[in-house]
Amino acid sequence: MASVKVDHAINHSSPATNDLKGDAHDQGWKTKLTVPPKDTRVKTSDVTNTKGNEFEDFCLKRDLLMGIFEKGWESPSPIQEASIPIALTGRDILARAKNGTGKTGAYAIPILERIDNTKDEVQAMCIVPTRELALQTSQILIELSKHIGAKIMVTTGGTNLKDDIMRLYEPVHAIVATPGRILDLMNKNLVKIGKCGILVLDEADKLLSQDFKGMLDSIISHLPNDRQILLYSATFPLSVEQFMRKYLQSPYEINLMDELTLKGVTQYYAFVQEKQKVHCLNTLFSKLQINQSIIFCNSTQRVELLAKKITELGYSCFYIHARMNQQHRNRVFHDFRQGLCRNLVCSDLFTRGIDIQAVNVVINFDFPKHAETYLHRIGRSGRYGHLGIAINLITYDDRFSLHKIESELGTEIKPIPKNIDKALYVAEFHCEPDDDDDRVQKTNGAPKA
Repeated sequence: MASVKVDHAINHSSPATNDLKGDAHDQGWKTKLTVPPKDTRVKTSDVTNTKGNEFEDFCLKRDLLMGIFEKGWESPSPIQEASIPIALTGRDILARAKNGTGKTGAYAIPILERIDNTKDEVQAMCIVPTRELALQTSQILIELSKHIGAKIMVTTGGTNLKDDIMRLYEPVHAIVATPGRILDLMNKNLVKIGKCGILVLDEADKLLSQDFKGMLDSIISHLPNDRQILLYSATFPLSVEQFMRKYLQSPYEINLMDELTLKGVTQYYAFVQEKQKVHCLNTLFSKLQINQSIIFCNSTQRVELLAKKITELGYSCFYIHARMNQQHRNRVFHDFRQGLCRNLVCSDLFTRGIDIQAVNVVINFDFPKHAETYLHRIGRSGRYGHLGIAINLITYDDRFSLHKIESELGTEIKPIPKNIDKALYVAEFHCEPDDDDDRVQKTNGAPKA
C-alpha cells in the first residue's frame, strides 16, 4: 500500500516541480509577496539545527509557497524538515518534537499540498484536544492556504451545531476539530469523511488519554482503509504505542527529543509559604521585564481568585479556564494574543499547543504534580527557539514533586537569584553567545523587543 501512495505523491507533486523549474526565469514572484517584518530575535538550536533545506526543496505548489513566505516562515525547522517530505509520500508518521518548534507547520504544509480543491469533499482532518488549539490551528491553515483556495473548517464543542450544519453545505476540504464535536457530526451523518485520506492527531498523547477514551477509535472507523495517520506530540506514553500498533502501518518515526525541555527556557524556583505567594508574585511583577506572562494555577477556582488579586494589585490581567462560556474564552484568547493585556492566569486548559510568541515569562503559581504537565506549561515560553524564563513558586509540600520532575525530565530548576539576567528572557538584551554555548544563535539583523 505504501508504494502506491508514494507513486501518487510523486505524480501529485510533479506539476509543482515543473512549475518551479519552468520558473527559473521568473524568480521575481518572491519579491511581489507581502512578507511580515523579519523576526531578528536570537533563536536556539531547537529550531536552527537543520540540514539546511529550504521550503522550495520540497517541490511544493507555488501558491502554497506564497502562503508560507507571507506567513513569515523563512525556512523549515528540524521537525518540518524531517516530517514534510515523508508526509508528502503518504506514509504514516509518529513524530516527537519539543513544544514550540513548528509541529503545526510540519503537518499543515503536506495537508495543503495534497488537497485537491477541485473536489468537493473532506480530504484531511486534524484532531486536537482543546478548543483554543483548534481555533489557532485552523487559523494557521487558513493563512497558509490563502493563495490555494482550499476551504478550511473548524468545529469545536461549546458552539452552535446549526452553524456547523450550515457550513457543511458549502465545500470543505480540511476540518480542524475537537474529538467530541466531530464525532457528534459523524454520528448524526452530517459530515462525510469516506474520502478523507489524511488524519492528524496533534498533541496525540492527550487525545489518547482517558479524557477522550474510545473517541479516536470511533472517528477512525468512519475513515477509508487507505488513510494516512500522522501523530505529533512532545510526550508519548504507552497509550500511544498501543494505538500505533493497532492503526499505523510501518510508521516513519521521528524523535527530536534528545532532551525534553527547551534550550531557550531557563527555569527557577522560589521557596515560599502558601500565604506568601501573592506577595512573591507582586515582587516578581515589579522586578521582571515582562513582555507577556502566563500564570498557571491547579484549579479553576484558584484561577479566578488569583486574577482578582492581581487586578487589585494594579496589574492588567485576564483569566481563562474550561468552565467559562466558550464565547468568553474565545474573546480572552483572541485579546491576549493581540497583546491587549500583559498577564494571563489560567488552568491546564492552556498547556497544550497554545502559541503566543510574545510570552517571555511563565509562572507556576501552583506547582504541578506531573512532569508531563510541567513540560507543557513551561513550553508556553520561549516559543520557536526564542528565549524565556519559567518561575516556580514551591511550598514545603511541593518539594518532592520538584525533585521528581527534575529527575524525570533530566533538567535543572535553579534557585531564583536576586536579579535575573535580562539577556535570558528580554529580546533587546540578547547578546552573541560564546562559541561553546549552544543556548542561542543570532539571526540576521539587530535584536528588537
